Amino acid sequence: MLARSAAVARTRLTRGITSSVVIRKDLVQDLYLREVKAYRPPPTPKDAHVGIVKSFAAPSTPQAPSLPSDFAAELAKYDAAEPVTPSTESQGATTSASGEVSGGAKEFLEFLEADFPKEEEAHH
Repeated sequence: MLARSAAVARTRLTRGITSSVVIRKDLVQDLYLREVKAYRPPPTPKDAHVGIVKSFAAPSTPQAPSLPSDFAAELAKYDAAEPVTPSTESQGATTSASGEVSGGAKEFLEFLEADFPKEEEAHH
């Protein structure tokens, strides 16, 4: 009797686990999958690329720069040109508000050797 009740209990457990439950079908998913599987893209015509792809044309070769015809005259014109530099003799050494000295080396050395007025010490 004990063996029989154990066998019945086993079948009930087994049967409870293996019993098939009615599977609910998802109609929307089934329709979607059927349509996706049945989809075939429309065939493309052979000349579909016309108007989209441009034909390649190699760029023209650049021209080499040419030297002036009268090279000696160009050099003479360059030699005759005066360079644009500020005249240090007319300006002298000037000190800006930040303490920088503009001018030549001689003016800078004179600026360094100059005595600065001593600050008055405030007595408490």
